Amino acid sequence: MSRPIATRRIGRTAVLVTELGLGAAPLGNLYRAISDTEAAATVQAALEGGIRYVDTAPYYGFGLSEQRVGDLIRDRRDVAISTKAGRLLVPAPAADTRSERYVFVSPLPFEPVFDYTRDGILRSHEASLQRLGLDRIDLLYIHDIGRGTHENSDARYRSQLIDGGGLAALAELRRSGSVSAIGLGVNEIEVCLELMQEAEFDVLLLAGRYTLLEQRALEELFPLCLERGTSIVVGGPFNSGVLATGSSGQGHYNYAPVQPEVRERVRALEEVCSAYGVPLAAAALQFPLAHPAVGAVIPGFANANEVRTGLNFYHFPIPAGVWTELKQQGLLDPRAPTPLSSGEKAVK
Repeated sequence: MSRPIATRRIGRTAVLVTELGLGAAPLGNLYRAISDTEAAATVQAALEGGIRYVDTAPYYGFGLSEQRVGDLIRDRRDVAISTKAGRLLVPAPAADTRSERYVFVSPLPFEPVFDYTRDGILRSHEASLQRLGLDRIDLLYIHDIGRGTHENSDARYRSQLIDGGGLAALAELRRSGSVSAIGLGVNEIEVCLELMQEAEFDVLLLAGRYTLLEQRALEELFPLCLERGTSIVVGGPFNSGVLATGSSGQGHYNYAPVQPEVRERVRALEEVCSAYGVPLAAAALQFPLAHPAVGAVIPGFANANEVRTGLNFYHFPIPAGVWTELKQQGLLDPRAPTPLSSGEKAVK
């Protein structure tokens, strides 16, 4: 029998998620193709381990991840599902579906096109429901808005979202009951702070910005979330893999090769954890959950073995001395809440 995973409420909504979720980008053939059988085994291992929250998006495999999630979880009403809006999938007859496109190796002949207007958000949501085979979903995020993604086009897309009715559409879907919670799915702190002045969000899916390597979210964003009652879902707890593979591994950092200064910091984190017999990945997975604003952490497990390993990391007992020493060595922000050694998640 699997050990239980605690559940947490998203914002002030009725949505409950397990604090360890499953990021379903790998089910969209992220970096490499996986079979339907492998995808099914991954989801089955997550369910058997007690995971009851799955996050997907139209962008993940250009519809493939949503199709697979729907086929595998459609009848499980005890599983919370989130997806995203902000890109429409348009037919692309000339697409090379055998090679990597936008980091996905998907057989589906579609091209993602950004659209944050009211019509674009509503159309994206409707198409997601069809791919998932559901009449509603639990959480809907606006996907990848922000300067880091759009650079010189950011003002145009920001205008679509604010002036073009995208945010209004999101709120409309929540009022109608088509979704239970709304928010942003981004990897930039600044856009969260800016858009929280324009709308009331239940949740922010923040990828890679609150990890053992980065805690700048403690400065403004997390205090504002606590004030507003907005939950944080932490994506990318391993910072694209480097906190899972370690300083000598081949993992990435922020989707790019690991720079020497980052590798050195990972090595320092590793040394502290190793002195206490703790895998670095276990510390990376458990650390974000100590903050009271955080509702869940959703690593992207690519196969059943990774799921089972991740579950072991989630349950791994970590002595309090690890966190104390990380702070003493300046490797963790002294303001960061840390888990209790019993495994119970607590604030400081």
